[in-house]
Amino acid sequence: MKTINILGIAFWDDSVESCYEHLNQKGGLMMAPSGPGLGSIAREREYYESVQQADVAIPDSGYMVLLWNLFRRPKIKRLSGLAFINYFVEQFPKETNRRLLLVNPTPDEQRANVTYLQSLGVAITEQDCYIAPLYAKGKVEDEALCAFIEAKKPNWVLINIGGGTQEILGAYLKKHLSYQPALVCTGAAIAFKTGKQVHIPAWADQLYLGWLVRIASAPSKYYKRYLEAIPLLGLIIRYGEKKVIKFV
Repeated sequence: MKTINILGIAFWDDSVESCYEHLNQKGGLMMAPSGPGLGSIAREREYYESVQQADVAIPDSGYMVLLWNLFRRPKIKRLSGLAFINYFVEQFPKETNRRLLLVNPTPDEQRANVTYLQSLGVAITEQDCYIAPLYAKGKVEDEALCAFIEAKKPNWVLINIGGGTQEILGAYLKKHLSYQPALVCTGAAIAFKTGKQVHIPAWADQLYLGWLVRIASAPSKYYKRYLEAIPLLGLIIRYGEKKVIKFV
């Protein structure tokens, strides 16, 4: 594994192909921390500690990558959650001995995700899905989901719920499951494919402009969220590769 430590998190520094193959062969917990999520780590201890438990943390935040490459070394290449999902939906239908389970936020999102994956040739039904409840802050635990996964024994679990919660849930599952599937916390990335989120063109994703497309699509919903990423600048300058130790 090629990784670069940023703020005490070992970020994957290799291709999307190698990331997929690593998870396909070994399983493990994958996360794609957002800029706003990383901007919160000085005050959100549970989120930060959950991200540090990732076996694979991909550098999804273009803001983080730009800041790191401007102020620190060695440079890191961005690997977005959307790029990973694009590769996943291309490769997974070719797998003949892999089972998939989805964790979805709503019945509507679940139907859209299943319909989309079925259209690609993935053998999945709504019986292979779980609708996550609204978890209370500070208590992201789900024994029912653990039991559901244990009964189904999937090789891959796509966790398609909101950032800030999915990472804590992923860490909880990693700790409590009796085996190690690939637990993929890419949140809304699949919704960019199903149309439940605004379409992000490949050029916008490659130019780190996905955030701008989302803000343009729903300013009142997204602009405040992306302002939460601003503290990341000070964290990278102050801590670099070291763990953040200030919590408020």
